[in-house]
Parts: sequence; structure tokens; C-alpha cells
Amino acid sequence: KAIDTERFLVISSNVLGSCYGTTGPGSVNPATGKPYGPEFPDITMRDIVVAQREFLVRLGVTHLVAVAGPSLGGRQAFQWAVTYPDFMDGIVAVASSPKGLGKDDAVHHLIQRLSTDPNWNDGWYYERGGITPTLTAIRMETLKRYGIEAVIGSDHPNPEQREGRIRRQAEAWAREFDAHSLVVLRKASVRFDAQRDFSAIRAKVLYVISRSDQLFPPSMGARVMGRLQAAGVEATYVELDSNFGHLASGREADQWAPALQ
Repeated sequence: KAIDTERFLVISSNVLGSCYGTTGPGSVNPATGKPYGPEFPDITMRDIVVAQREFLVRLGVTHLVAVAGPSLGGRQAFQWAVTYPDFMDGIVAVASSPKGLGKDDAVHHLIQRLSTDPNWNDGWYYERGGITPTLTAIRMETLKRYGIEAVIGSDHPNPEQREGRIRRQAEAWAREFDAHSLVVLRKASVRFDAQRDFSAIRAKVLYVISRSDQLFPPSMGARVMGRLQAAGVEATYVELDSNFGHLASGREADQWAPALQ
């Protein structure tokens, strides 16, 4: 592997506001004995990174070789680089950007969409069985924007088969993900801006984009690289020749493994 675990310890943490172990909207509020739900406070990408640093320090880790991640993980990598410039030697931001896309209206649209579910109950859906059908529909649309149809096309040439596979995958996600976590992390993403602090970066940067990514297209990669270079940052850019869109970095890992290594 490009990251040799015979040499390096890999620490992979969840993020503040999510629902896979770290405190988030689905966590129990000790003051009420019920989930925080819609009362969970707004957080920022910096809050997420500060929590991760606290986690590392408690483990006794005071320096990293690199912070690496795709999509939301790439945004965290950029945030790490500007918030704790001397904590790591490098960052690896993949299929991502150093600045949020869209504005708060994207968050309002998401909340409106979620609230159409019969179980929404002003956001207190926990005792009503959740809002799985609505989350499933949202996830299916998201996966298609990510390029899932190209990824599974060879195994499922029939359109109905593809749709069924995507639905099953989306339903599995929707049954375990908390809708308010989606809102909280969307807010943190659209309000995120590490680009304005590029001059603080001391780490090397590896920036990876897929030519077919609809969310983070190569035109964005060129702009970001220009700003990094203008700030005096040592940065390397890799563009993946792939039809797999936002999902290309995993499926085409061999293309950028040498640069990562």
C-alpha cells in the first residue's frame, strides 16, 4: 500500500457532529436524557479539527507525518494545515476543496426536504422510527452525483438492476445515519474557508482531483493550486483520468499511489 503500515501508524477518527461514536445530534443530552436532536449547536470545521487534536494529544501523539482524507476528510486536512501548521509534515486533500461550496440556502433546502417526511415531528423523529424513506431518497441522489452508476455499471448493465443496487446501498446508509448529523455537517461544510489562511500553511500539500468529478472539477483544482503556489506552499497536483467521478480516488487508487507514497 502507498501508506506502509509496517512503518506508519494510521489513526482514523470519526468527526464531531457525526453519528458513529463521536458526540453528535443523536447523542444523549445529559440535561434532558434525550438526544440533542435539532438543539445540537452549530459547529465549524475548526471545531472538528480541534476535537481531533485533543484526541491525538490524549493518545500521546504530538506530531503526524500527514493528515489525509477524501471529500469531507480533505476539508479537514486543509483545516488542519491552517489551524495547526506545525503538527504535521504534509496533508493529502482528495476530491475536496479548501472552501465550502454553496451557502446557507443549501442547508435550508436540506432541512425543508427532510421536514417533508411524515415522521419529522419538528426534528424530534427519534421515537417515531426515524425518517428512513426520505434519507434514502436523498442518499440515492447523492450517490448518483458521486458517480455510483459508472462504478457499478459493469456489474449491473441493466438500468433496473443498477437502480435496485443503488437503492439497497442508500437504504443501508439511511437506516444508521442521523438526519441532524447530515444538517450539522452540511452547515460546517458550506461555511468552511481555509483558503483565506493559506499563508499559514507550513506542510507539504498533495491535492488530488478526478477529471470527471462533478462536485470538485479540475477547473477548481487549477484555481486552488494557483492560490497555494501564490501563498508559497509546496504543493503537488494529481488529476485522475477516470470516469468514476467523485468516487474515483478509491476505485483508481493506483493512479495517485506513487504521489502519495
